[in-house]
Amino acid sequence: MFGTKKDKVTADQVKTALSQVMDPDLHQDIVSLGMISDIKIDGTKVHFKLTLTTPACPVKEKIEQDCRDAVGALPGVETIDLVSDANVANTRKVAGREPIEGVRQIVAVTSGKGGVGKTTCSVNLAVALSKLGAKVGILDADITGPNVPLMMGVDDYQPTARDNRIIPPENFGVKCISMAFFVSRDTPVIWRGPMLDKAIRQFLRDVEWGELDYLIVDMPPGTGDAQLSMVQATQLSGGVIVTTPQDVAILDGRKGMAMFKQMQVPVLGFIENMSYFQPPGSSERFEIFGHGGGRKLAEEEGVPFLGEVPIDTAVRIGGDNGNPIVAADPDCAVSRAFMEIAKNVAAQVSIHALAPVG
Repeated sequence: MFGTKKDKVTADQVKTALSQVMDPDLHQDIVSLGMISDIKIDGTKVHFKLTLTTPACPVKEKIEQDCRDAVGALPGVETIDLVSDANVANTRKVAGREPIEGVRQIVAVTSGKGGVGKTTCSVNLAVALSKLGAKVGILDADITGPNVPLMMGVDDYQPTARDNRIIPPENFGVKCISMAFFVSRDTPVIWRGPMLDKAIRQFLRDVEWGELDYLIVDMPPGTGDAQLSMVQATQLSGGVIVTTPQDVAILDGRKGMAMFKQMQVPVLGFIENMSYFQPPGSSERFEIFGHGGGRKLAEEEGVPFLGEVPIDTAVRIGGDNGNPIVAADPDCAVSRAFMEIAKNVAAQVSIHALAPVG
């Protein structure tokens, strides 16, 4: 029987021990964060549940081991039954900005200039988060140049609706919406700001997203109407800025960060894409566009550096074929880089959602 008087250890003792375990990212103890529940004692066996702030938690193994060590140090404990799951917190509410029903966190991926691989990063970030166990959607906010459906392998999708809501296609565990579904491939979208604004708002509120942990928004490059519409239309959890190592991209990346700050959107960090090239089977690295500029920029601006992505022709092939590299070749260096970036993005989202105010 659980909880009998013969037990040598009590649930309160277990909770006290676990209150000494800190979340390395949030810098709070896991009991205060509400991550511990369902403590049960059966003689020398202790059972409890650990609920992480994201299924993509980069410090999951450390927290689990710290829990085992803390409880295992209690006298009379011989067996530990730890059950882990995850619950992504909702983004903090900001006056005047409405959340999207069922969507917990909205992450905008942008760049100061075109050609840095922003959409490639958005797509692979979304697929990586899905592979890590999260419920994910991707919104193609590049209304005039939509490429997400091609890269996601859903470019032939014919939109359907139910109860006046658009049903998005799903591939690789990721739901997707894009203007590309509503215009022919050869038809240019030549729209002024108000029309862009209306389309973005419809994609946010008239799509049957269901329950999502993360909605990744692939923004157009620059700092124009689409960015302003997205910030005004809903509450963004934060922004990710994609850059490449060369000076001109870094300069534009700095502008992207200034845009987020001006709009009071937390900057989750920088990704340095096309960071270096390493030939197959070789240990030699070629820094074609330079190297380290993204990390240096992040350090100068005091924001996280989320990771660097090497150059690989398989990334381009996967994008053209609708089979993102994270799904096509999960063990390659690029995929491993995107998986780490996904964990880092998820960690930053949790930090901004759960860190103490003030």
